Amino acid sequence: MKTYTITVNGNVYDVTVEGGEGSAVQSAAPKAAAPKAAPAPKPAAPAGAQGSVKVAAPMPGKILAVKASTGQAVKRGDVLLILEAMKMENEVVAPQDGTVASINVAEGAMVESGDVLATLN
Repeated sequence: MKTYTITVNGNVYDVTVEGGEGSAVQSAAPKAAAPKAAPAPKPAAPAGAQGSVKVAAPMPGKILAVKASTGQAVKRGDVLLILEAMKMENEVVAPQDGTVASINVAEGAMVESGDVLATLN
């Protein structure tokens, strides 16, 4: 038998795998997840330009186009940016109605998953 620790959606499980024919899997109740290291801080938008709603990159990729500008009123679902990931163009949309407070990236920028691309008020 081998015991593994597996994390799924932030929940940590101890899993025991029995060897031999017709192996079985037993799992224990989830235990508390270990705290994650904080990511390195990104350059901030200019003072006073930070909005209350952050629009984060859903995946790593390259910014192909910036479709919105600072001060522009947007509705939920309006396209803010185009993000290329794995040779596909993905629209990054406004999560709610508001005004674009800042655009934190430029065309051609490489971003990581979770990077703040824009903020809304």
